[in-house]
Amino acid sequence: MLPNNKLKLITLSIALACSHSTTAQAQQIERQQVEQTSSTTNTQAEDQALEKIVITGSRIKRDSFSVPTPIATMNAESLNDAGFGSLADILFEEMPQVSEGTGNGNSQSSVQNTGLSTIDLRELGVSRTLTLIDGRRVVSNSYSGNYVSLSTIPKGMVDRVEIITGGASAAYGSDAIAGVVNIITQQDKEGATFHARGGESTQGGAAEYTISADYGTSYDNGKGYFFFSATYDEEKGLSYWDRKRAQQQDSWDYDEERMCNVMLTATYDPDTKTAYQCMRDIDKSQWTSLSDSIPGGVFDESSSFKPDAGFWYDGTTLRNDWQEERHGINFNQFTMLKVPDKDISAAVKTEYEFDNEVEAYFQLQYSRNTSRNVKSPESEDECDAIVTYDPANNQFGSDCMGRIPYDNPYMPDAIRAEASSKGVKWDRLFSEVGNIINDNERTTIRTWGGLRGYLWDDWEWDVSVGYGKFKQEQNRSNEIFVARVKQALNAERLADGTIQCKDEQARGQGCVPINLFGEGSITAEAANYIRANPSITTDIDQVTVSGFITGDLFELPAGAVGSAFGFEYRKDSQSVATNVPNGGVTFNYVPTFDGDVSVREAFAELSLPLLKDAPLAKSLSAEVSARIADYSWANTGLIQSYKAGFIYEPIEGYSIRANWARAMRAPTITELMSPPRGDYNSFDDVCDGVTATSMEPGHDNCRKEAGILATIAAEGKFEDENNGYSPNSGNSELFEETADTITLGLSLAPSFIPNLRMALDYYDIQIDDAVTALGNEDIIKFCYASSMEYGSENEFCRDIKRDEEGQVFEVNQRVINTDEIRTKGYDIAMEYLYDASEYGRFKVKADWTHVIEYSITSTGPDGQYEDLYEGYLGDDIFEDKGAIALTWYKNDWRVRWSTKYKGAVEASRSRYEDWQAAMTKNDARCDAGESSCISNPEPLWQGSLPSVVTHSISVNYSMDLNNDRSLSIYGGINNLFDEKGPFIVGGRGNFDSAYGSGVGRFAFIGAKYQF
Repeated sequence: MLPNNKLKLITLSIALACSHSTTAQAQQIERQQVEQTSSTTNTQAEDQALEKIVITGSRIKRDSFSVPTPIATMNAESLNDAGFGSLADILFEEMPQVSEGTGNGNSQSSVQNTGLSTIDLRELGVSRTLTLIDGRRVVSNSYSGNYVSLSTIPKGMVDRVEIITGGASAAYGSDAIAGVVNIITQQDKEGATFHARGGESTQGGAAEYTISADYGTSYDNGKGYFFFSATYDEEKGLSYWDRKRAQQQDSWDYDEERMCNVMLTATYDPDTKTAYQCMRDIDKSQWTSLSDSIPGGVFDESSSFKPDAGFWYDGTTLRNDWQEERHGINFNQFTMLKVPDKDISAAVKTEYEFDNEVEAYFQLQYSRNTSRNVKSPESEDECDAIVTYDPANNQFGSDCMGRIPYDNPYMPDAIRAEASSKGVKWDRLFSEVGNIINDNERTTIRTWGGLRGYLWDDWEWDVSVGYGKFKQEQNRSNEIFVARVKQALNAERLADGTIQCKDEQARGQGCVPINLFGEGSITAEAANYIRANPSITTDIDQVTVSGFITGDLFELPAGAVGSAFGFEYRKDSQSVATNVPNGGVTFNYVPTFDGDVSVREAFAELSLPLLKDAPLAKSLSAEVSARIADYSWANTGLIQSYKAGFIYEPIEGYSIRANWARAMRAPTITELMSPPRGDYNSFDDVCDGVTATSMEPGHDNCRKEAGILATIAAEGKFEDENNGYSPNSGNSELFEETADTITLGLSLAPSFIPNLRMALDYYDIQIDDAVTALGNEDIIKFCYASSMEYGSENEFCRDIKRDEEGQVFEVNQRVINTDEIRTKGYDIAMEYLYDASEYGRFKVKADWTHVIEYSITSTGPDGQYEDLYEGYLGDDIFEDKGAIALTWYKNDWRVRWSTKYKGAVEASRSRYEDWQAAMTKNDARCDAGESSCISNPEPLWQGSLPSVVTHSISVNYSMDLNNDRSLSIYGGINNLFDEKGPFIVGGRGNFDSAYGSGVGRFAFIGAKYQF
């Protein structure tokens, strides 16, 4: 082990992390107050103040927590009292700077990331938030980017979490543009702990269970230390059937002619040629949102709204009075509000000091995460397009199951009598094949080991080697092999009355003819023939070699100049393999691809004490750091990251700090190398509402689409019913993005209010050449409604595919370097400690974050344009978020009341902007005196969503038992007043994950036994 005084420093640094979400300077003030209270003489206090410690964001040991960069922390006590099983959920709920990453409440439709548990700083993206364990980079848990799942770390292993928001690349390299989340593991815990926790929503569903155990001990007369921890976590999930709100049907729009909010109903109006009615004229019982993909099938459907629009099967009876909003199926029933998953994780660490005072250390972590997302059976909606791949020429294409041939022997005579010679359009749910089941199993191994010691008495060196291995095996059961359905539909009846597939080659491959007419009509043999069980296997490896040396260079009048110098080598390798057949299946296609990157880095840091105990300058210090990284990719230049900052304390208890950082992020392997990967994102088609005479921007070009023209001829108007399919594509021409971060902070600890600490921090982050993808609506607009000529020569038009009815069935999202992403705002932190003598002690902790701006600037065909995202729920950017907690301590009792606030937001940026455009058009009609003017247009329904406040309470009682044993029993209720957030049109189950995905009031109880 390290010398005793060094152990003392480590212990002190842990003890100082006693409150969550505070700034570095506030921590320094708290440390000074603790020291002054506990010391017996001024000399002892001064000696303690000179001890050096290490914090996140630097490798230099400091005289205090006095650093220019704001740091937020959360310790084990706060993690326990929060009442959530997921570490990511705790940070998201308790720290306003933290935004939701990927979790069980928002990854239901994800191909790759269901079961992950990540967070996002400043809403700049998970790949711009670097997650470390004990200050070390670790292998990613997704090919999507640098996603480190917090569920891979055993609960008992976590001592505290430290977060730097903004500009940490000079210390830790690429990916730290938004900041760093550093998981600090247990350092010196002795003895064994068994911990059990369980909870469930008081309305049912969302049950959670956690069992963990850990053990720590020193050995060989204190030279060595050993710690082991293991955790089992299970989340049962939350289903459509658990919440009545989820069962409320809704399909909302804003009618730009009637200027009212409309909801889809089962009543078709032949005058307006729609089944959408103004919401003021109906009640919720009339709202509908049904699908024509029913188990028995719908055939030759002529309209989505009109009655008597086609043939269908009611059970086993063929009928010809089909109307989708009366007879359809509610597909929302197949979507989980929260996906269930299970995590098992274990870790071991050991340290040993040899007689020469060189210390060896080693850590090994293992985790296995499994999640199962049960979805609807696969469905077909009149030739839904799927992605195909031809390996012979490396070309992607599309295909669909197509129409049922006119001479299909299973076709009822009533349907054939009205069928086109081209065959019969159809919609159907493949219930006989079974529900789609998306199983993900992730296995993560992380290990590192190294040596550290001292040179010249007070210079510390550290050299280590690390290895990480991640493997994900995803199996998606009961998909449909599209080419086999086409073969099975192309059938013939033989003279003996038997039916077979026409294609001889297909028969040789086991083709079984398929009957789509009626519920249960697909035989088990036919279901087996068309069933596909595709899988995706992802392997990611990471090797790191790093070393640094830190110590004091020389003395200045105000103190020693601290320094750190180091290097790091890293190699990341990734492969993604799929067994999807070349002919394509009904699955978000993820192609096989692989790649690797090597990085060589060097870094240096200096801490400069400039003034001490001078007039109007109790202290003034500065720090500078730099990191240079050479990536093996040709397009990526030399990655250069710098940081400079100062902290100025004019008088004791008051300080000002400033920090400037330049950070660069290199593209990931997937961003550079991935072919199109299947994904879905909602978007609005600019061609929505096109008629034969409409004059809105782009409508002239929209009418050049044959499918749109055909729809106008049949129904008088084209209405957008896109499927949201928008695959993501890499781009080999990408280069690094560059961010400049400025933070300014003020800390106050006035002597006239003992134990009060306050801090205000302003941040401004500007990312140039940001790696991102244009939105689907921008791509569509640039094709149809820009200065670029419409047609095949327009690169944006080439990214859009439409079906024979004009509906968009694919928008290809290529990753590009855009102009700029910028966010700025401020954080406020306050803590007050009050000793009420025999009534106990009280601690109040408050945090507030305000987003002033979040914008993305891009260059399109008509020049540069800016989109603002702050204050929109659809982009998960709240302008205001806050949390306050009051904790009471007395003897063995601890009671905590906490309140969280999320400010008012607009539901959707695109919805709000569309409504504003409609209002402008109506104003113009009114100004021109047109009869179509609506004098009293309705405001946007659910445009503005109210602020949401939730309250939670927890109680902890600890008792000492015999023989140094103790037992803690705790419990509480999160979201005490069952606030589920506003009704969200288009949300999963009409909920949003930002408000808890519909869990509502959640009760938990737990016990911790230590010996």
